[in-house]
Amino acid sequence: MFVDSVEIIIASGKGGPGMVSFRREKFVIKGGPDGGDGGDGGDVYFEVDNNTDTLASFRGTKHHKAKNGAPGGTRNCTGKKGEDKIIVVPPGTQVFADDKLWLDLVEPKERVLALKGGKGGLGNAHFKSATKQQPTYAQKGLEGVEKCVRLELKLIADIGLVGFPNVGKSTLISTISNAKPRIANYEFTTLVPNLGVVSVDEKSEFLMADIPGIIEGASEGKGLGISFLKHIERTKVLAFVLDASRLDLGIKEQYQRLRLELEKFSPALANKPFGVLLNKCDVVENIDEMTKDFCAFLNLEAQKLEAFGLEPYLGFLHPHLTSDFENNPDEKSALFVLPLSAVSALNVHALKFVLLEALL
Repeated sequence: MFVDSVEIIIASGKGGPGMVSFRREKFVIKGGPDGGDGGDGGDVYFEVDNNTDTLASFRGTKHHKAKNGAPGGTRNCTGKKGEDKIIVVPPGTQVFADDKLWLDLVEPKERVLALKGGKGGLGNAHFKSATKQQPTYAQKGLEGVEKCVRLELKLIADIGLVGFPNVGKSTLISTISNAKPRIANYEFTTLVPNLGVVSVDEKSEFLMADIPGIIEGASEGKGLGISFLKHIERTKVLAFVLDASRLDLGIKEQYQRLRLELEKFSPALANKPFGVLLNKCDVVENIDEMTKDFCAFLNLEAQKLEAFGLEPYLGFLHPHLTSDFENNPDEKSALFVLPLSAVSALNVHALKFVLLEALL
């Protein structure tokens, strides 16, 4: 089960109480106080583990508490410190307290102190003096800290696929990566995000994320899109997957509606570097004319594709991808416009190298 939002209660341990004790040994007359200090309460840590990508483990466990410190002992012995509570979360987890972002946990193996345990109380040995030689009291340990927090997961990927339902995003990610999503010929087959590792060669690979299809009004809560748009906020490059074979909605209209939903959801997301994939091009007779018209719509000049072993269709590749282009690509300009077919794997292998160059 994919879970990306949970509420839990975390609490650090209480400090152990100090000990009231007096030295009692043979031949030692009226030994002084020797009560030890209580142990400190356990701390609460969040630790990032890249072997997990869901918050499902928190669904059945709401309370996460560190152990209390042990009481102080005789002969000035300090009580044992309470055992720390380490909460393991996947990379990309955000921790909210009082509806404000508290922690943003991204780096694998990162361990962050969330709550400090209560300090142990002082034993009666600390309170002896010339005028108070037999103190009969000790400090109680300090209480731990308790907080109700909300964990929100935003998947971390390099490439994020964006498109309407049933445009072939799941087929594409299953063809190009090691992901095995559910695939069927109807809308909303994908109900949860999918992550896949794309291996380009022996030394290069990147992460690709596929989210459920976006429909018009997704930014306002329609469909599944708004629940998962956050999972592509951390991506470096967006890839708009458009259905070139769709008759009721052209590729320009698909792109405009997707772009509008992203802008409504997050302006920062809409301004990310992006490219466009014209899927199902093998069943479209006038794909070159369609691509040329779409490139003109984006103020780009269509060209014959030859780099990276692409099939000789018309398309667009930014100079940044094919040469030592020194200037950074314009965020408003597409990095690529590529016809492909996820089913027949047309241009899919070459797409790996295009996406890798787009990330550099």
